[in-house]
Amino acid sequence: MKKQDIRILLVDDEPDILEIVGYNLSHEGYAVFTAENGLKAIKKAKKIKPHLIIMDVMMPEMDGIEACEQLRENPELTDTIITFLTARGEDYSQVAGFDAGADDYITKPIKPKVLISKVKSLLRRFKEDEAPMAIIQIGDLIINRDEYKVVLNGEDLTLPRKEFELLSLLTSKPDKVFKREEILEQVWGNEVVVGGRTIDVHIRKLREKIGDNAFKTVKGVGYKFVE
Repeated sequence: MKKQDIRILLVDDEPDILEIVGYNLSHEGYAVFTAENGLKAIKKAKKIKPHLIIMDVMMPEMDGIEACEQLRENPELTDTIITFLTARGEDYSQVAGFDAGADDYITKPIKPKVLISKVKSLLRRFKEDEAPMAIIQIGDLIINRDEYKVVLNGEDLTLPRKEFELLSLLTSKPDKVFKREEILEQVWGNEVVVGGRTIDVHIRKLREKIGDNAFKTVKGVGYKFVE
């Protein structure tokens, strides 16, 4: 994943913190978004689905602890890393933060280089958790991501690249419903998609090759692979 594709949400009620920390993260190449309190952070997180949230503890309207608890209740943000900004000596904040579901904390004040190093370390954890398995086997279906190879009932299948990537995505988490927007982002990325039914066409072709019952349409939402 490229740095410009990594979304970081910075949450703090101090404009100076948002400006200084935001500048250093942006200068490093990350896509940085900001919010001034916990309420705005929840709304922004639902919209942008950040990979990392760096959030102050003490804020007006809704503090970081409560915001973290609510963010952790959102299934779409399960993989989001949340780290708190805490002042030195606020041990109670760190304990409360971990109890609320935070992954880590950063002590203020922090030097820019140390901050960037900390962020890289946190994101490395995210990438490790998200690293896909090289080989997926579901029943008589075997998918080798490294070799772009699909075997069904002992016979090799030849799939065009997009069909392979779509199959690989859906089988990475069987029974999970992948939203159409997520499929477009993961499989086609920034490429121009001709026609709004591109996904449907590829699913139809996969059904012909893999089996109609292997794919389920969730009307108005997306698709999932059924074991």
